[in-house]
Amino acid sequence: MKKKCSFILLFTFMLCIITYPTKAVETTLSNLYVVQTGDTLPSIAKRYNITTHDLKIANGLQSDSLIKGQKLRVPVTYEVLPRDTLQEIALAHHSTVQIIKETNNLTSHNLYPGQILTIKPKKMTMEGQHILMNKEEFKDWLFNQQIPREIHLIQQHHTWKPSYKNFHGNNHFQLLNSMQNHHMKTMGWDNIAQNITTFPDGKVAVSRPLNIAPEGSIGPKANKHGIAIENIGNFDIGHDVMTKEQEETIVYITALLCLKFGLTPSLDTITYHHWWHYKTKDRVLDDANNNDVKSCPGTSFFGGNSTDSAKKYFYPLVIEKMEELQVLDK
Repeated sequence: MKKKCSFILLFTFMLCIITYPTKAVETTLSNLYVVQTGDTLPSIAKRYNITTHDLKIANGLQSDSLIKGQKLRVPVTYEVLPRDTLQEIALAHHSTVQIIKETNNLTSHNLYPGQILTIKPKKMTMEGQHILMNKEEFKDWLFNQQIPREIHLIQQHHTWKPSYKNFHGNNHFQLLNSMQNHHMKTMGWDNIAQNITTFPDGKVAVSRPLNIAPEGSIGPKANKHGIAIENIGNFDIGHDVMTKEQEETIVYITALLCLKFGLTPSLDTITYHHWWHYKTKDRVLDDANNNDVKSCPGTSFFGGNSTDSAKKYFYPLVIEKMEELQVLDK
């Protein structure tokens, strides 16, 4: 009986120590570094053999300041497993096949088990403080951030001007810089008013850092714990017809912000500029004369700019997208 028990225990032990090769996307260690107390950009850059400038560009950093708990993409060393591909490795490490090939002097896509690769994260598209992303890149960027101020409210605006006729497909930074100059030189604000801007091609930009409250005519009550989204276009009836790409991005990033900050879509968490009195800065919802409020974000913005249109046409889309994103992340 003792011999039989010993044999079973030995067999069980042998099964436990047998390992099977799996794909890189399932087993690789993350190239995310979590910022600790006392960390600085130069110290992290030195540790991972990357320049401070490249570290900032890889992570869409708008300043040299770091916050404990913030996550940064850094270069890592990776040992190739059986059946790994460059595409899988690049995807798992927020890199590209081209970057991996250039960094490691690879002349083909062929890999072999045990091969050691240096994986560098891809650089983000930036000009000054402006970070230009697609909506998926925004998701990755957003959830790596630590925002020290409380966020209770997401504002929806349209630019009115610039409108669609001013967007030429590749002049994102030109429009952002023009808005920033207007806000600072003409309006007297300390920076571009909005935190986030969406474009007709579905791209999204972060300009005013999220840890700084927005500025502008909606007033301090809405701005203190708010994030402002400016949607390029004039969405009043009879003017610009929102593209499918921009529509999807607006819903997507609003859902992401709700998930990030624990908000449930409602009149109290997602607000339209139209609901705020132009002079008193008080929230009036639908109870105001037209000359006391702006039509922003537009009389055709997701079915209209009233509270009923928001509850009927916009909030359900955001809730549906939130549920979809939560399922994908499981």
